[in-house]
Amino acid sequence: MSAQAQLFSAELTFDTPSTQGIKYAGSKLKLIPQILQLARKVNAKTVFDGFAGTTRVSQAFAQSGYDVVCNDHAVWSEVFGNCYLHGKPSREYSDLIQHLNAVPPKDGWFTEFYGGDSENEDQPKRPWQIHNTRKLDGIREEIERISLDPVDKCVALTSLILALDQVDSTLGHFVSYLREWSPRSYKQLHLRIPAIIRNACTQDHHVHRADIFDLIDTVETDIAYFDPPYGSNNEKMPPSRVRYASYYHVWTSVCLYDKPTLFGKVNRRTDTSDTVANSPFEDFRRGANGKFVAVDAIRRLLASTRAKYIILSYSSGGRATSKELNDAIESCGELLEVVEVDYKRNVMADMKWTNEWLRDAVEPNREFLFLIARR
Repeated sequence: MSAQAQLFSAELTFDTPSTQGIKYAGSKLKLIPQILQLARKVNAKTVFDGFAGTTRVSQAFAQSGYDVVCNDHAVWSEVFGNCYLHGKPSREYSDLIQHLNAVPPKDGWFTEFYGGDSENEDQPKRPWQIHNTRKLDGIREEIERISLDPVDKCVALTSLILALDQVDSTLGHFVSYLREWSPRSYKQLHLRIPAIIRNACTQDHHVHRADIFDLIDTVETDIAYFDPPYGSNNEKMPPSRVRYASYYHVWTSVCLYDKPTLFGKVNRRTDTSDTVANSPFEDFRRGANGKFVAVDAIRRLLASTRAKYIILSYSSGGRATSKELNDAIESCGELLEVVEVDYKRNVMADMKWTNEWLRDAVEPNREFLFLIARR
């Protein structure tokens, strides 16, 4: 073990800040304590959250006093980021949320394609009951009509999405829906003020919606946290490269209010089809060089980062094998610490400073955090 690596063996304890979010296949809620713990060990003040998703990690960093650069390719993630990191004090939105809750329901685009009647058993399965999509149609039209400033509009949209997430009939995504209506789907849609980060508007936070490789050269922070989507290691999986774009297509439509062309049984946006959307991190194929596209993307990501340290989150169920991932890490810096999150232990605590942690990564669906010092 190197002298630098030995500096990071001590454990830190602190209260984990609360965060808000929607049901999300890639949620890192359970990883937040370990992520913050690793960041504190390197005395970072600024952080780049490159794949922010529902922004729970960005929220936690902001609440812990860090200046945050928040980025994701999804429009709804940008909306969440602007709400939580740039919003005014929560009390200033009381009148707005009260006004939106009072908007009369109406039949509209969301009801046509995503509303279902619990009394009609012959109707295709839908993510919400019609009484809630009618409220959605009324509220979404009103948000557009009252011409809010960009950040206030993001607060209203975040409140609406959080409320919709509480009354859905899904498994947490929008590529299939439950056969029977969930108990929560019978409840009434009701908006609440989001838990905006205290003093967020006075801190130096930045929110982006960009391809990571279009942004990474321009962001310089003390530490970067990367949670890239995982290209499956299942050789028999269908050739889909756009899991996250397709899983959360409805949130995109709620934010953009563009009433797009749809396709398929679940009425997906055409811009989430496999022939249009593409993420190299989710690509299970090999490139022209014979290497997996997803593995090359991770290597490029680590090599391009302009941060002193990197925390990389990765699952043993991803496309990259443990050896490939270790080689990518060693090509750009020194591996200081590995935490196996599911078992809440430091993998390196009881072994030599070698690649021996790889022996623990062969079982599927085990998550790891890698603390890397950039060269």
